Amino acid sequence: MKNRQFKDAIYDQFARIGKAVSSPKRLELLDLLCQGPKNVETLARESQMAEANTSRHLQVLLGSRLVTNEKQGVSVVYRLADDEVCDFMLAFRHLAENRLAEVQSITRQYLEAKHQLEPVDQEQLLSRAQQGEVTVLDVRPEEEYRSGHLPGAISVPLEHLQSRLENLPKDQEVVAYCRGPYCVLAVEAVNILREEGFQAVRLEEGVPDWKTRGLILENNTADEQGNR
Repeated sequence: MKNRQFKDAIYDQFARIGKAVSSPKRLELLDLLCQGPKNVETLARESQMAEANTSRHLQVLLGSRLVTNEKQGVSVVYRLADDEVCDFMLAFRHLAENRLAEVQSITRQYLEAKHQLEPVDQEQLLSRAQQGEVTVLDVRPEEEYRSGHLPGAISVPLEHLQSRLENLPKDQEVVAYCRGPYCVLAVEAVNILREEGFQAVRLEEGVPDWKTRGLILENNTADEQGNR
């Protein structure tokens, strides 16, 4: 193989990853899978795509070896090929945030409209949570909570929040978090809490961010979840 052939062949392989992540929807699917394994039906629902379209995007990610899959009963479950893929997603996100002013502009406009520009400082939150000064809510779906969550966090999926408000203390600040800075679940949760008279704020970062910082997370089985 000549020098030029070698370089062309190598960069052609690199480009496979670039092509795989060139779709906004495929980026969203990878972001969802950073939270834990999910079947096609769940990924379709969370990304608001038809299952057939979701499957096509997943096949592209599978072909680039960014994800793997396995059959579980009648469902096909997808997961990231390894933690390096999630690390790549975080680095990709940070690059976009640092190089594209539009990212900050879009985010600021959305959060201003929701009156939620003041995310909670992570280190301060952990200290206050350990001292029992705040109530921390994980508003992601329960299966994501079980895969890993902040120590002491209570699982209250957004869809169940309204029915569980009476169980939350009103004399304590409530901090809600979800999948990361571009997840809207915590934004909606804070809106609901504030409308009901709670002092509520949003934690911007999510589980993938905490993992990269070496933060120890908790895991819960289904039985433990039911007893919280």
